Amino acid sequence: MTAFSLSGIANAQKSAIIKVYPEQAKDNIPKEIYGQFAEHLGTCIYGGLWVGEKSGIANIQGYRTDVLNALKELKIPVLRWPGGCFADEYHWMDGIGPKDKRPKMVNNNWGGTVEDNSFGTHEFLNLCEMLGCEPYISGNVGSGTVEEMAKWVEYMTSDGDSPMANLRRLNGRDKAWKVKYLGVGNESWGCGGNMRPEYYADLYRRYAVYCRNYDGNRLYKVASGASDYDYNWTETLMKNIGNRMNGISVHYYTVKGWNGSKGAATKFDKDDYYWTLGKCLEIETVIRKHCDIMDTYDREKRIGLLVDEWGTWWDEEPGTVSGHLFQQNALRDAFVASLTFDVFHKYVSRVKMANIAQIVNVLQSMILTNDKGQMALTPTYHVFNMYRAHQDALYIPLAVVCDRMPVRENRTIPTLSATVSKDRNGAVHISLSNIDADETVTVSADLSALKVSKVAGGTILTSANLTDHNTFDSPQTVSPKTFKDASVNKGIVQIKIPAKSIVTLELQ
Repeated sequence: MTAFSLSGIANAQKSAIIKVYPEQAKDNIPKEIYGQFAEHLGTCIYGGLWVGEKSGIANIQGYRTDVLNALKELKIPVLRWPGGCFADEYHWMDGIGPKDKRPKMVNNNWGGTVEDNSFGTHEFLNLCEMLGCEPYISGNVGSGTVEEMAKWVEYMTSDGDSPMANLRRLNGRDKAWKVKYLGVGNESWGCGGNMRPEYYADLYRRYAVYCRNYDGNRLYKVASGASDYDYNWTETLMKNIGNRMNGISVHYYTVKGWNGSKGAATKFDKDDYYWTLGKCLEIETVIRKHCDIMDTYDREKRIGLLVDEWGTWWDEEPGTVSGHLFQQNALRDAFVASLTFDVFHKYVSRVKMANIAQIVNVLQSMILTNDKGQMALTPTYHVFNMYRAHQDALYIPLAVVCDRMPVRENRTIPTLSATVSKDRNGAVHISLSNIDADETVTVSADLSALKVSKVAGGTILTSANLTDHNTFDSPQTVSPKTFKDASVNKGIVQIKIPAKSIVTLELQ
C-alpha cells in the first residue's frame, strides 16, 4: 500500500476527544459479528461464488478462484445460506446427487430466474470448509415440513448407520459435516409465511424438537425474529419460546423506503449521505429496544440476538436484471459498515452474530463480478478487512466527545464514530470514522489506561468523492492506504483524520 499524507487538506478542522474505560471491559467481540450471507438471488451464487467445474472462468472445483481467494483474506467466520426469502421455498433434496439429475426450479422471489440446483448442500458445506468458516443453514418452515428439516439435519450431521447419513455417503461424502447454526425459518412475518408471532412460536417449538444433535454436533437453533421496529414479535417469541431457542434474529436495512425509488448507489448528494448515516445509526435504538425486551425474560443472556440481515438497499443498477438486486457500492456504504460495527461492539453481551446482505453481487456486497471473469472489491470489503483485527478481541468501552450535526427527519449524527479493542496478544486496535464530508477532525484519544506507547501500524480508507466506487475497469478507486498521521505521547494518541475517512490503528 502507498502512504497517505495530509497535504492538500483544507485548514478548517474540528476536534474530538476519546476516553476509554478498560476497567469496565468484560466481553469479547464475537468474530461471528463479521458474518456473511449468501442467498440464491441474482448472481450471488451462480456467477458470484459458483461457476461450475467446466467454466472458462478460473475456478477451484467450480468455485471462482478470485472470489475464493478474496474471501479467504477476510477470514470469514460464518456464512448464512440458502436465504433469505429463498430459504422458505428451497427443498434441499433437489440440490443433492448427480448434478445432471437435479430438478430445475423457478426462483419466485427474485426475478423468476430458473435455477438448476447445481449449487446445493454439498457445494455450500464444502465451500465453508474451504473458507474455514461455520455454516449457518436457514431451514424451510414456510413451505417445508418438519420431516424435511429433520432429515436435512440428519443428512448433514449424522455419522451413524442411518438412512440420511447413508444417502449422503452414496452422494460422495462419507464423513458428516459440522453444522452449528440452524435457522428455523426466515422472516416468518413476511416472505417466510406471513405468520403471526404466536403461530410462528408454536411452529418453532414443533420444528426444533426434531432438529436433533447427532454424533457430537450440537445445533445452535435460531428463531426467525423481527423486522427492525417490530418489538411485539420479539416479546411474543421470548414469552412463548424462551430458552428453547439459542438465538433470535432481527433484520435491519438502511433503506429510504420499500415502495418506489430507494435512490441510486452512486448518484446522491451530501444531504443524502448524511441522511443515510443517520438511518444507519438508528440501528442502535432498534438493538437496544430488542435487548431490553430480551433482558426482561432472559437476565442471564443465554439467548443471543443475531442481526443476520443488515446493510444498505439502493435501486438496482440500470441495465441489470430486474429482481436480482445488483447494486454498486460507494464510499458511503463503507461508512454504513464501519458505523454499524461500532454499534454492534457496544452490545456484544447480547449480539452474538451479524450477517451483512450479501456476500457477492447483491445489495451491500463485498465483491462484484461479471461473466468475463473480472472482479472488483468494494469499499465495504475493505472496511471488513480493516476491522478484522477486532474479531474475538476484548471490547473496551469508550466515550466520544465531538460535534453533532443535524440531518433530515430530526436526526442528529456525530462527526466521529470509534471503537477500541485489545487482542489476546495485548495489541490495541482503534477504528475511527470521520463522518464530516468536508473537514478534518483532530482526535485526542486518552489510551493511557491501556499502556500504549507507540503506533505499530495504520490504514486509511477514503477517496476524493463520497460517490466514488470501484468498477471492473477501475478497481482501485477506493482502496486502503497506509496512514501515518498518528502519534503517541504518554498514552495520549493524537490523530488527524481527513474528511470522509475511516482509519484503523494498531497500538502497542
